[in-house]
Amino acid sequence: MRTGAEVAGAHAPVLRVEGLAKHFRAARGALVRAVQEVSFELARGETLGVVGESGCGKSTVARTLMRLEEPTAGRAWLDGDDLFAMGPQALRAARRRMQIVFQDPYASLNPRMSVAEIIAEPWDIHPGIVPRAKRRERVSELLDSVGLSPDHAERYPHQFSGGQLQRIGVARAMALQPEVLICDEPVSALDVSVQAQVVNLLEEIQARHSIAYIFIAHDLAVVRHLSHRIAVMYLGRIVEMGTQQQISNAPRHPYTKALLSAEPRLDFDRPDGAGVRRIILRGEVPSPADPPSGCHFRTRCWKATERCAREVPALRAEPGGHQVACHFPEADG
Repeated sequence: MRTGAEVAGAHAPVLRVEGLAKHFRAARGALVRAVQEVSFELARGETLGVVGESGCGKSTVARTLMRLEEPTAGRAWLDGDDLFAMGPQALRAARRRMQIVFQDPYASLNPRMSVAEIIAEPWDIHPGIVPRAKRRERVSELLDSVGLSPDHAERYPHQFSGGQLQRIGVARAMALQPEVLICDEPVSALDVSVQAQVVNLLEEIQARHSIAYIFIAHDLAVVRHLSHRIAVMYLGRIVEMGTQQQISNAPRHPYTKALLSAEPRLDFDRPDGAGVRRIILRGEVPSPADPPSGCHFRTRCWKATERCAREVPALRAEPGGHQVACHFPEADG
């Protein structure tokens, strides 16, 4: 796999997001700031991994970029076209170029449609891509490209396993040959062995088509394997972003360091001191309806001071493009 710097430097961004925010009005009038000040760029052929605990805003970012939710603030450009300013007709054309694979294939695939109908449905919405006479042949090609038999075309979703259904979801998304594919926790509901199969499939598709991915997950190990760059989210904000190597080998934010320490491994606290120290975070993730003042992570951070309660740390760039939002970042290395 090419490094994040190599991929990002190879092309102009296919997707650029600036200051994205999404707020919801909850029960009893509480304002939930699900996403705040999220900014990033995505190059062609690049995978940006987005990782964080449940409820940190990862899926809200995905749904807002697809305009399944309307943004509260911010802007986003797909190949220079303003996504958030588009009317219905322009948005429909843009969705041909940017597709999404959802977390739960049982909920995202119509149980009353055959696999052939599911995969061909985008061509009804975007006519002219595949002539009707060629659709059966193209469905077979797409099934083969995701590791399924063309004979599966006439079956229905209930006849498949979760991993097979997720492959069908990928085939449906690829039917439109998108430039960007948002994968919203596509492997979290699958067994570990099946997760590996789906991740390998996504890597193969990217190698063939130079498609750009936003890969969302709460499992940092999966994200590290697949991604060129990684954005770490906590309570609606990106707290650290860098290349896969930067995040893996030199995490700067205490939260990132805690996530890395939670990965299963065999060398914690070795007697010779060469192990990785296990970091157990205290407390629970605060509610986005009532976040802590200043740095949202301060209530669980071992480095927090009065400054952290007063000031929201900005996401600042460091040498090499590494970005961190922390008043007292961890030592490099």
